[in-house]
Amino acid sequence: MSGPFADAQLEEWVKRASAGGGGLDVGAMREGIAQRSRLRPRGPEMHEVRELRVDALPARLYRPVAAPGPLVVYLHGGGWTIGGLESHDRACRNLAAGSGAQLLAVDYRLAPEHPWPASVDDAVSAVCWVAERPSELELDGPVAVAGDSAGGTLAALACLRVRDEHPDALPDLQVLICPNTDLAGSYPSMQEKAVGWGMDAEAVRFFNSQWVADEREWSSPGVSPLHAPDLRGLPPALIVTAEHDVLRDEGEAYAERLRQAGVTVHLRREPGLVHNFPMLDQISPACADATERLMADLRVRLSPG
Repeated sequence: MSGPFADAQLEEWVKRASAGGGGLDVGAMREGIAQRSRLRPRGPEMHEVRELRVDALPARLYRPVAAPGPLVVYLHGGGWTIGGLESHDRACRNLAAGSGAQLLAVDYRLAPEHPWPASVDDAVSAVCWVAERPSELELDGPVAVAGDSAGGTLAALACLRVRDEHPDALPDLQVLICPNTDLAGSYPSMQEKAVGWGMDAEAVRFFNSQWVADEREWSSPGVSPLHAPDLRGLPPALIVTAEHDVLRDEGEAYAERLRQAGVTVHLRREPGLVHNFPMLDQISPACADATERLMADLRVRLSPG
């Protein structure tokens, strides 16, 4: 381990990211993530990659093998504001190959053009569409809803909405990777990891404001799952946080509240890693190893029986 970081490669990446500047401009960030997507190695080959429509939403289905199997509905990160099918293509291929499950990546609507609750509505629509077991999916096994960062927030909120509005469509598992579960939160990690760890607290607040402009709404249960009054009856949860993530404590607080509500929770904090480490698997061996652990967790939890 290199200092507080899990390896020297991650430490160097954080130094470059912290020195990069560039400001908080949505257009510039979207162009930057598009450029990085074009340069990122593609990831594992699939038996099939197919473009679909989930209601009106673009989506991409990754099938690692020909046989029918379980499925993960995947909601990408990016502060509800940036990112999409291309930015997370490698991550989706990795998760599909490593878990053995089909993966349906959903291109939900982005803020600020489409503020909350548009992306939550889209996530709920996707989960309900999958629950109808359309023939395109060749489903055979459990269904999970998963997401990284802002996508993890959407996965948690979708489970809450589906539980209350469409209980027959509730997925079998929720997978939350470095989620923001409390936009209004002021937890220790928001102070301790506020600057210099890859994702700054200032950036978190910026993305929050793009999604929900009125800060008074950040503590609404429909925005921040940690504020939901009742977490009973939700699917089992796999929650992964990172030691040096500004959002670490919110994710872990949500895990504890789920446990108190009687929900089965597997929580792991990855030591020495930073926010959204699965996106850094080709840069840092430690991030790659942690991504392998995540995939192994998924494989076990989506296996029959």
